[in-house]
Amino acid sequence: MNRVTEFLKSYPALSILLGFQLFRFFLLPFMGLMPQDAYYHFYGENLSLSYFDHPGMIGYILRFFTTIFGKSVFVVKFADFFITSITLFSFYKLGSIFLSKAKLNNALVLLSTTVFISILSINSTPDVPLILFWTLSLICLSKAIFENKKIYWILGGIAMGLAFNSKYTALLLQIGLLAFLVFSAKYRKLLVSPWVWASLLISVMVTFPVWYWNYQNEFASFLFQSSDRTGSISKFQVNPKYFFGAVGHQIFLLLPILLIAFFTLLYKYIKKAVTKFKLPSDKVLFLLAFFLPTFLGFFLLTPIYWVKLNWMMPSYISGVLLAAIFIKKKNIKLQVYISAGIHVLVSLQVLFYLVPIKSDDTWVGWKELVIETEALQQQYPNSFVFSDDGYKTTACMTFFTEQKIYAQNIIGKPALHFDYIGDDLSILKGQTALFIDSDKRFKDKNKNGSHPAELDVYFSKVKELDPIIIQINGKDSRKFWVYACSNYTPKK
Repeated sequence: MNRVTEFLKSYPALSILLGFQLFRFFLLPFMGLMPQDAYYHFYGENLSLSYFDHPGMIGYILRFFTTIFGKSVFVVKFADFFITSITLFSFYKLGSIFLSKAKLNNALVLLSTTVFISILSINSTPDVPLILFWTLSLICLSKAIFENKKIYWILGGIAMGLAFNSKYTALLLQIGLLAFLVFSAKYRKLLVSPWVWASLLISVMVTFPVWYWNYQNEFASFLFQSSDRTGSISKFQVNPKYFFGAVGHQIFLLLPILLIAFFTLLYKYIKKAVTKFKLPSDKVLFLLAFFLPTFLGFFLLTPIYWVKLNWMMPSYISGVLLAAIFIKKKNIKLQVYISAGIHVLVSLQVLFYLVPIKSDDTWVGWKELVIETEALQQQYPNSFVFSDDGYKTTACMTFFTEQKIYAQNIIGKPALHFDYIGDDLSILKGQTALFIDSDKRFKDKNKNGSHPAELDVYFSKVKELDPIIIQINGKDSRKFWVYACSNYTPKK
């Protein structure tokens, strides 16, 4: 024990990293199922070349872990924790290419203490594998460029392809690579190298499953991810709430010290490029090529478009390495203290659920909902269950039950990947259904007093039942309206 203590004292950065990772690991058993966990586990249970709203890498990972270790909330969370731990190790290997040992330790502390890493460690999203393969891509590309190791062009192409198979944001990897080669006077000659183009070609070949699934399904996923967003951006309507919301999200994910460091380095390097027409060293330019397009690019959209909090996450990898170059040690210590305080508060919320969450994006109540609903079904034999909130209630109930839970495609609405698993709704004709509808702004135990009008189109009779009230720690915490819907008539 003394040897371990002495070792950790000798390596304070490693001690901080291990401390935060152990904290995250010990929190896993107390974290309930999040809707995202359930939805991407649903991906894994319905294996496909790709999926409607994202590529399938996170689903494949969860399928692998639950096949090996069994289906449970802990195993799903552990999969995220394990992959993110590999990402931290990969980040260390990447940083060793660019930073001195002291600066690398600073970078490791800065990244490992972020809320961003905590979210990746306990919540299943496509960003979990994306950040891993993004980091591996940067390792391979930097070794190929700066160490002239040809094999890394091949490995880099594979890693970039796997990143795209995790999330479409990974397209910025190829953009970053080409941007670096264009702006680097020393390495611009690589633009005519067959190795560069072979790497890019391999990255495209690895993404074939995603393209083929889209081809088979009228490019549904690509259209879903692009059409609505392009239309919203083209309207160019300034909304200050979007901007301040994005700033708030980034403060939460990175913590104030690191976010300020990001803005500082942006100002520093952009000012030098604009006023002195001077570009930084090639290694700094490489990191900037994978930071600026993602972080600054999305940030510039925030006044006119709601940029989700995770869109900028890939930029954090090279951004933290850049920030570690000039950030002061006292600020790193402050980052650690702020982070420790936030993580203690988060743990109290997870353990004791002190503040009710007025949203379906919560980890409490889902299993209890299934138990209450199955008990209610005994009064309505041969009834089926469906919900209409995108994916959350349907996915979470699916995780905790063996029966089929349906989504809003029951009433003719688009239902994300639930539309692509081959359900034949005609077999439900004439059956009774229980429609579960979450009351996100739970204020009382009263019935709703009305029901969605579209139910009348598909059912001959709709009767509101007593709501399901879920108690957490002895307090009424969640409420679900319940409707018994008779004689289902599917529409073609």
